[in-house]
Amino acid sequence: MTQRISKTKRFIMTNPIIQFFKYIYLSLKILVIVAGGHGGTRKNI
Repeated sequence: MTQRISKTKRFIMTNPIIQFFKYIYLSLKILVIVAGGHGGTRKNI
């Protein structure tokens, strides 16, 4: 099981700082998608 995951991937998975930045990046992408054209149905009314 340990041989399938390389050391770099395991380091990225267990590193809290990288996880934190990845979480911020994903949340920013979701915010941009929602604030952008997709969730803007109220403007049409």
